[in-house]
Amino acid sequence: MSGATAGGGMAGSAPHTSEWQLRLTVTEDGDLTQAHAVLDTGTGLLQADAEARRSAHDPQDAAIGDELAVGRALLDLGHRLVHAGSVAAEAAESARRRDGE
Repeated sequence: MSGATAGGGMAGSAPHTSEWQLRLTVTEDGDLTQAHAVLDTGTGLLQADAEARRSAHDPQDAAIGDELAVGRALLDLGHRLVHAGSVAAEAAESARRRDGE
């Protein structure tokens, strides 16, 4: 494990703790439910939008549209977060290789 602790940090180093804020806005207009998600990491914002549309055959239960729209927005936000992390890791590795030459 090359000095890594069970928590993922290096042996002897203090753990890093941060708090991220997630804001969800859900708007229902007739058969359309829209969700807007904003993740504030403290150093940047990631945003995602999604929607759910009730068909004539679906029950008139607003909670279903809310769950679908919010779930879709959170999935999109998750994909954006993984992509941002991958891009940052690739950039750091590229810089490390460049500086090592």
